[in-house]
Amino acid sequence: MNLKPIGDRVVIKKVEVEEKTKSGIVLPGSAQEQPQMAEVLAIGSEILNDEKTKDEIKVGDTVIFSKYAGNEIKVDNEEVTILKLNEILAVVEK
Repeated sequence: MNLKPIGDRVVIKKVEVEEKTKSGIVLPGSAQEQPQMAEVLAIGSEILNDEKTKDEIKVGDTVIFSKYAGNEIKVDNEEVTILKLNEILAVVEK
């Protein structure tokens, strides 16, 4: 897959989080709330060329984004989301 976002947009892939209840039951993805953490796959040129934003985010970062942000699409049987930079709330530092 090779997506190149335009302007101030970012392509992300949601991180699958396996969740367990207190009693140890593993919840399948369909029974969980949608994750708000994702990995950055591609960044638009407007972000990379702007002196203020170019160091805020990079490909491979794990980010937290707004709950209903972006547009989900399917490319090569892989679900990704395209959203604007201002819909990303934080970068998770490891």
